[in-house]
Amino acid sequence: MLTPAHVCGVSRSILDQPWRWRGTASDGLDAGFQADDLVDQLLLARGIAREDLERHRAPTIRGFMPDPSIFRDMDKAAERLADSVERLEAVTVFGDYDVDGATSAALLVRLLRDLGCDPRAYIPDRLMEGYGPSGEALVRLAKEGAKLIVTVDCGAQAFEALEMARDAGVDVIVVDHHKCASALPIAHALVNPNRLDEADEAAIHGNLAAVGVCFLLAAATVRVLRGRGFFAARPEPRLTDLLDLVALGTVADVASLHGLNRAFVTQGLKVMAGRRNVGLDALIQASRLAKAVACHELGFALGPRINAGGRVGKSDLGVRLLTTEDPDEARGLAAELDRLNEERRAIEATVCEVAESLCAGKGNRAVAVVASEGWHPGVIGIVAGRLKEKLGRPAIVIAIGEDGLGKGSGRSVSGVDLGAAILAAKDCGLLLAGGGHAMAAGLTVERGQIEALADFLDGRLAAGVADSRDGRALLLDAVLAPGGVCPMLCDALEAGGPYGAGWPAPRVAAGPVRIVKADVVGSGHLRLIVSGDDGRRIKAIGFRMADGALGEAMLAAPAHRRLWIAGRIRRDDWGDRPSAELHLEDAAWAD
Repeated sequence: MLTPAHVCGVSRSILDQPWRWRGTASDGLDAGFQADDLVDQLLLARGIAREDLERHRAPTIRGFMPDPSIFRDMDKAAERLADSVERLEAVTVFGDYDVDGATSAALLVRLLRDLGCDPRAYIPDRLMEGYGPSGEALVRLAKEGAKLIVTVDCGAQAFEALEMARDAGVDVIVVDHHKCASALPIAHALVNPNRLDEADEAAIHGNLAAVGVCFLLAAATVRVLRGRGFFAARPEPRLTDLLDLVALGTVADVASLHGLNRAFVTQGLKVMAGRRNVGLDALIQASRLAKAVACHELGFALGPRINAGGRVGKSDLGVRLLTTEDPDEARGLAAELDRLNEERRAIEATVCEVAESLCAGKGNRAVAVVASEGWHPGVIGIVAGRLKEKLGRPAIVIAIGEDGLGKGSGRSVSGVDLGAAILAAKDCGLLLAGGGHAMAAGLTVERGQIEALADFLDGRLAAGVADSRDGRALLLDAVLAPGGVCPMLCDALEAGGPYGAGWPAPRVAAGPVRIVKADVVGSGHLRLIVSGDDGRRIKAIGFRMADGALGEAMLAAPAHRRLWIAGRIRRDDWGDRPSAELHLEDAAWAD
């Protein structure tokens, strides 16, 4: 049996990692396989069984969506929501202030409107109220007339708040996807695929974003109403029209694009191309996206703008945009979010610079934990992500307020469950609040406990981080001659998408090449023009790589020395003729 070999003979690249084939060297080589079936090769390399290829070539909702009733409390939640629809009760949807929260809230608001209700969306203020439902907010909403509150993308750890809501006489349905403790808060229903008591058939959907769970609740609710004869005199809502929101929330929350999530995004992008959601259409225009939105643009163009409202502006701007039917209001909200996003980027750059300098003096702990006063809590999650990418290990960034309490946000690396570690730290009394999932977490900590928290995480996660580093390798899907980097190949590779977290875009190596030109552009981006022995040239860009090991090597490389370059191919339609460029991730000397 063949075993994975070093691709291009690279056992140690400039970034100190081996290059290996994604999957196994034997993928696609058995009898009957057509070697030119590129999509099948991509699917096999991403772990799809040969007998399941057909379903994954063009993922559909029908092909992947489970019966919503497999989830604990789903039927109970759907029955209660259906009761509210029939009684025309006042319903409040209480969402988190990120994209997943905004899209989840917008999905349920739009559904309930289609069912004849007049729901209210409530998004807490990040600075004044913090993450998740507070007891004070739930009691106030009850006093203002809410008969049912549905919390989305939050609530799994809101023990005290939900107890206060019960005492106030209001029913609460929790729809969440974050890690749960063994004990659950009191609620009318708590729907979460990551409940510890979930059956295996439901737990396999633990990678869903909250907006995906909300879509399942929407389907279950419509099914209940259908069974009650509710649609005898009115049309059923088209649930597929909500898939643009599901796609946006799923990608922006960095949910793994396996199975149902991949189907959600595939079909959601088609819905988004129809521009039926007035708010999304305005946001696409404000983001200056001229063509149909691509998957990566959900995370890098639309998502950050929705997030900007919750980070540095008014927390409800995103859900207002996604639920409005007024084109003029939509354009105004989209323009405001675009402006706030620029403000957010400036704040983020300042905090990131200080955080990186603090990391330099913290040694090489398994988890980088940095804290400071004066940091804006709205950007610490983004900064944590930047640190994680630069350091190759989990990072937590904590903004300390005037009251001495720190609000922290963390991002992790593959194979290291940060959310579980934060829950364990909370159980040990190190945190006032905390939770999350494998790749991201949030917390509240007293200033005096920050070092103890860092020690705890170092002890708990050191082995996992070490394993993650030791197993690090650049996984490749193909090796190309320089002339192979072309628009036609870009189009062919896209057929295996959409790509994102857990379903990585194809990565190729190209070469051998020599550097014709290397310089720095923009905010520390490395730009290359390289040429093969046949004279064919490749344009390459390494984002934020100019001041790192790869940038230093490329900028100083002698013109005669040959090398391999590796990264992801992107189509470039700028100018008269389409071309392709390589988004650089690594390089290795060929001689």
